[in-house]
Amino acid sequence: MNTGAQLLVALAAMSWGLVGIWSRQLTAAGFTFAEMVAIRGAVTAIFLFIFLFFTAREQIKIRLKDLGLLFCMGGLGVAVCMMCYFHTMETITLSTASILLYTSPYMVMLLSALVFKEKITLQKLCALLIAFSGCVMTLGIAEHTNLPLSGVMTGLTAAFLYSTYTIFGKIAMRRCSPLTASAYSYGIAMLVLLPFCNPGKMIAIAGADSANIVNILFFGLLCTLLPAICYMTGLKKLEPSRVAIIAFMEPLTAAVAGIVVFNELLSLAKIAGIAMIFFALIVLNWKGRR
Repeated sequence: MNTGAQLLVALAAMSWGLVGIWSRQLTAAGFTFAEMVAIRGAVTAIFLFIFLFFTAREQIKIRLKDLGLLFCMGGLGVAVCMMCYFHTMETITLSTASILLYTSPYMVMLLSALVFKEKITLQKLCALLIAFSGCVMTLGIAEHTNLPLSGVMTGLTAAFLYSTYTIFGKIAMRRCSPLTASAYSYGIAMLVLLPFCNPGKMIAIAGADSANIVNILFFGLLCTLLPAICYMTGLKKLEPSRVAIIAFMEPLTAAVAGIVVFNELLSLAKIAGIAMIFFALIVLNWKGRR
């Protein structure tokens, strides 16, 4: 299996895992969740379209029939997914919301079998089970057993839509470049979320402090633009189910960032969970996996 592509997906997941560092700063500054996702979409789309304009202008052109596919990636897989996830985080604990979101690799595996006729191997199932168990331990097992049904439903909906981003992205890679797919999908996500934003307020917050502009750029470039390119490039060369399992590096990175940056408690359960996610990647790439 392509090691370089796997490293790109891992890098994408780790970059997404750093989102919390800057999202906390932007939330404190006054941005809403929808506005932050719109910012990620705007920064990514603008930089990618400018880059394509000067380096590969022909890649900006897409076929009209591919627009629906890119809308599914950006409108559903990014914008609606994030709105559902935000609702989940507001109604149940953050750890439980994250665990619900990371049921998506199971969905990716099933959808890949249906759409791409990809084999569901015992090795992949073992790696997925180990990674998910590690995710639960890393994020912390929720103490609340009486969870609001609406929160659970939106959490599972977010997981499903997150999985479709990978499936639609795999199809898109057959029709356009990773840069083109990322530019259009994140641009569409921004447009879908625009009605939920207050552009005047956003501009005022950004201009109130230069630190806010710096945080926006890091939030958009490091946590969105870089991983979008890496993820799509890796997805082009890998099976979707393999990509979904490698993406468990995201909650692992988020946990480590919380410990290092925000002095969160490093428990034995978190250490064990982190180790299990790494072990799952070893199982996934064990010789003789085919």
